[in-house]
Amino acid sequence: MDFDLSPEQRLIRSTVRDFARQEVAPAAEELDREKRFPYEIIAKLGALGMMGIPFPEEYGGGGGDTLSYALAIEELARIDASVCITVAAHTSLGTMPIHLWGTEEQKRDWLPRLCAGERLAAFGLTEPEAGSDAGNTRTTARLEDGEWVINGAKQFITNAGTDITGCVTITAVTGGSNGRKEVSNIIVPNGTPGYEVGPAYRKMGWNASDTRPLSFDDARVPESHLLGPRGDGFKQFLHILDGGRIGVAAMGVGMAQGALDEALAYAKERRAFGQPISKFQAIQAKIADISSEIEAARLLTYKAAIEKDRGQSFTLTAAQAKLKTGRLAVRACEEAVQIHGGYGYIEEYPVCRFYRDAKILTIGEGTDEVQQMVIARQLGC
Repeated sequence: MDFDLSPEQRLIRSTVRDFARQEVAPAAEELDREKRFPYEIIAKLGALGMMGIPFPEEYGGGGGDTLSYALAIEELARIDASVCITVAAHTSLGTMPIHLWGTEEQKRDWLPRLCAGERLAAFGLTEPEAGSDAGNTRTTARLEDGEWVINGAKQFITNAGTDITGCVTITAVTGGSNGRKEVSNIIVPNGTPGYEVGPAYRKMGWNASDTRPLSFDDARVPESHLLGPRGDGFKQFLHILDGGRIGVAAMGVGMAQGALDEALAYAKERRAFGQPISKFQAIQAKIADISSEIEAARLLTYKAAIEKDRGQSFTLTAAQAKLKTGRLAVRACEEAVQIHGGYGYIEEYPVCRFYRDAKILTIGEGTDEVQQMVIARQLGC
């Protein structure tokens, strides 16, 4: 077993870490308070080549592996979850389907702009009746005169309504027989007539990220916008969710580490009863426990990424990592708030934002309950 990162991986980690500290940290509180999308930060990340890390260089990507991508996501989440989820959803969910199943024409048309951060991509899976029950898709697409005519609705979609959003890839029922739905994936560019992006949600956290409902009323796109073989949509989105869970797991590790960073710095500074509170065993126990759990969760997340890069089955490990890290992020942020005392409840302190941002990690990309189901089935239950 080799636990060392390659020189390229270490470079990506240090580059993103420096960027997050210098560019994201000073703006994070204001972006969250104003619920303002971080356009300038995304543009800078694009210029650094961080909006397309795992995609081929021939299409403008970074040519990096999954572990490199996970390292970048971890470092961004360590500072701000809103910026991080913007990059993660764009990469794992929005752009990845085009990379994996797009035709050469689709790749040439979309990937260079997406990898450069000039455009963002979204992935439209969740619906009012198809959340954890992702197979219960109600959105339909019928083929008519060489065009897909789309009707339906999606909800909780990240990156769909920004000024730089280029497209959303949606799952839709394109047919069926014997009571079974034929589900396919279709690329829908922003600005398509009949495709409406709803108002942004008011959320507990991730306030600087873009999350909206989508509706389709006889929205028409060319037949060539079908992504991959017709009827492969269910299999495709399961694969996308597996890969996306590695990114969300890296977010959980990063958020837990960021909360620990803040808690440790505060504990060394804050004095009570004549000494820094870091000297008290009660505080030390919290810090020691969280630190140990982070290291275990980090290794599990990296294992999932390495399995994916090796072409091995990673469904089990990705689900385990996602389940572990989401819960850890919530607990680490809660303990960080506790260590801060009353100040942890004040918005000027990052741990307050971290605490609000963490909870969604136990819900998005498959709830904890779905992860438990996936894990149990992978183990043969």
